[in-house]
Amino acid sequence: MLEICLKMIQKLKTCSKCLELKPIWKNSEGNRYCKGCWSAHSKSSKPIPYHKQKPIAPRSSKRIKQDVIYSRERKLFLDKYSMCQAHLPGICASLSTDVHHACGRTGDLYLNQEHWVALCRQCHNYLELNPITAKELGFSKSRLIN
Repeated sequence: MLEICLKMIQKLKTCSKCLELKPIWKNSEGNRYCKGCWSAHSKSSKPIPYHKQKPIAPRSSKRIKQDVIYSRERKLFLDKYSMCQAHLPGICASLSTDVHHACGRTGDLYLNQEHWVALCRQCHNYLELNPITAKELGFSKSRLIN
């Protein structure tokens, strides 16, 4: 029993912060800390840095450049095709106001005029809400086949 007590006393060392004989939990920069003093020291000496993340841009720089070209080309396209190309009975307003992208607007398809269709707003809404009908009438195509 006396032997166990001597071994425990030998393991106790003076804490650099509270200056009491305690088992040492951590040695840091030449100082010895007990468990309680180390947890208080580590929290107060090293604050967690806060970095506000930059928000994701709604449009990439490449897309912004494409939008400038698209605005110019769209205006010319609608001037050239001023009448709605769909002429859906009971829906059509006859003057074209929208450019429908038959294969979608991703990547290079955005500026590819081979797949553009001049439509009035009513026909465009109908074709967007009824994709099966749009494919049957030839106003929408697969994005995989260019």
